[in-house]
Amino acid sequence: MASIYDVVIVGGGIAGLSLASALAGQCSVALVEAEQTLAYHTSSRSARQLIPSYGPAVVQELTVRTLELMSARDAALPVPVLEPRSFMLVGDEATVKAEASGHMHSITHAEALELCPALKPGAFTVAGLDTGSFACNAPVLLQDHQQRAEAGGVDIVTGARVHSAQRLGSGWQLGAGMEGFQSAVVVNAAGAWADELAVLSGVEKLGLQPFRRTAAIVDVERPLAPGTPMVAAADNTYYFRREGEQVLISPSETVPSGPEDARPRPGDVEAIVALVDSLTTLGIRSVAKAWTGLRTEAADGVPVVGFDAEASGFFWLAGQGGYGFQTSSAIAELAAADILGFLSGASPVSRTASELAATRWSIRR
Repeated sequence: MASIYDVVIVGGGIAGLSLASALAGQCSVALVEAEQTLAYHTSSRSARQLIPSYGPAVVQELTVRTLELMSARDAALPVPVLEPRSFMLVGDEATVKAEASGHMHSITHAEALELCPALKPGAFTVAGLDTGSFACNAPVLLQDHQQRAEAGGVDIVTGARVHSAQRLGSGWQLGAGMEGFQSAVVVNAAGAWADELAVLSGVEKLGLQPFRRTAAIVDVERPLAPGTPMVAAADNTYYFRREGEQVLISPSETVPSGPEDARPRPGDVEAIVALVDSLTTLGIRSVAKAWTGLRTEAADGVPVVGFDAEASGFFWLAGQGGYGFQTSSAIAELAAADILGFLSGASPVSRTASELAATRWSIRR
């Protein structure tokens, strides 16, 4: 016997959890996750920085709205999700200018060194600063979404990989793990596996591409001071930020991958340690922890949020790339309105929703 819901969300990362939280109490919802724990893949491997100046215009708009929504929720949490932490972009004049946006302002070379004395003067020529950027306490945010979802009646099932999915009359029937589900709407929040879930469901895939991104926590001789901005190279060759008395570093690589439980490849961590050590006075002593996550993107680099063009009731919530946390609350707000409209027979339309729609022409590779 299959359990019947209005909505089944496939994927328990930040995208699926934030939507479950937004829908909770407004319709019947089940969230199914293939792994034994929620947020196991990319959502547990985030840089944990929300940057209004990062990404295409629609992503920046979603980031600003997400910060508004998170700030409002922080008032009710014992531990806040957000903590101010500026974001500094460094490089040569042309590259910084090309990557900077309206949320970022230029600062002098001397001002940049004052904000981050660990940078060697010859490591860059110009810099931009986004003072509206925030550190994100990802575990607290994920836990808050889960608690709100469960309090609103959402059934969360882990260790349940979807093995079958098909249209059934006006809805969908799914097999996940040892359980069966029926629903009017299936939400594809499967991250790097989003195209695979589409194919399994008889839906045309969108050509979403996962990309590798490695990071490490390192012990250093000279820790960064509290309040030091997150620093990133405008040419996407590295970034680093304070992690208590340690430092998080990354080569910012964008290497195509299949959907997998990604791990650092031999030499990746050693190379970024050598690069950051050459550009800073941190004095990296050892690697405490290293990991690799997958950032899945559509061809145009914009998240995919909306119902499929052909498969009624199949809702895409995928392709967030490196913007998952920083757009999550705003995207969940939009997606929830769209899904509730579908269930009630209404059709809410907004400019932002149309820019994210699964039907847009620029999405496919």
